[in-house]
Amino acid sequence: MKIAVNSVATFSYILKDSTGVELERSNPEEPMAYLHGHHGIMFALEQALEGGEVGEKIDVELTAAQAYGPRLEDSIKRVPIKHLASKPKKLVVGAIVKVNTRDGAKDATVIKVGKFNVDLDINHPLAGQALNFSIAIHDVREATAEEIAHGHAHGIGGHQH
Repeated sequence: MKIAVNSVATFSYILKDSTGVELERSNPEEPMAYLHGHHGIMFALEQALEGGEVGEKIDVELTAAQAYGPRLEDSIKRVPIKHLASKPKKLVVGAIVKVNTRDGAKDATVIKVGKFNVDLDINHPLAGQALNFSIAIHDVREATAEEIAHGHAHGIGGHQH
C-alpha cells in the first residue's frame, strides 16, 4: 500500500539543518504515526511522502517558508511571569516555557528574565531555517473510520494523540 489520503503512515526521521548539523532524531523503535491528508505534519513534508511505501527512505529538503516559516521580529513579547502556563523552577535565558495566548498555550523561548516580567521569543525555535529530513517509512495502512472522524492517527494500540 502507498501513502495516500486517509492512510496512516508510521515513520522515523533524522532532522538536520541546511549545514548538515543534526537537530533531532526520532527513535526507530517508536515510529511516529500520522493520518495522511489531514494536515498533521508540515504540508510540504506530507506532499513529499505522498506515494511512499513501506521500507522506502525519502530525503526531503524544506525551505524555511515550507518548514516553520520566517523568524518574525514582532514575535518578541514582554509578558508578566504570572501569565506563563508552565515554567521551569528557575527561569533562565534559553528555557522553553508555555505562555497563554488568544490561540491557546504556545511554546516560547526565554530571552530575558526580570523580577515580574519575562521577555519571550514566540517564534518556533526552528523558524527561519531550511531543514532536511531523512525519513524511513515503517508502515502504511488504511485509516479507521474513527481516525478519519477525529482527523488524526491513533497509532499502535489505538492512542497516539
